[in-house]
Amino acid sequence: MYKTVMVIAVAVLALGWIGYAIWRMRENRLEKKSPKARSQHLHDSQRSMDDYAKKMAKFGEKKPYKR
Repeated sequence: MYKTVMVIAVAVLALGWIGYAIWRMRENRLEKKSPKARSQHLHDSQRSMDDYAKKMAKFGEKKPYKR
């Protein structure tokens, strides 16, 4: 009786681990296909650099002379 229960328990456990491995592989594939999320810090840094570049471009413009 004990041997039968242990064989069945080991078989169920093995099937569970196989199912988990298949699920993890599928999740990893989906994760690789999806684009990476940008962090809020990166977004803020890029926005501040864009603002700075616009200010510097505006600063470099020459004003027309009044004649």
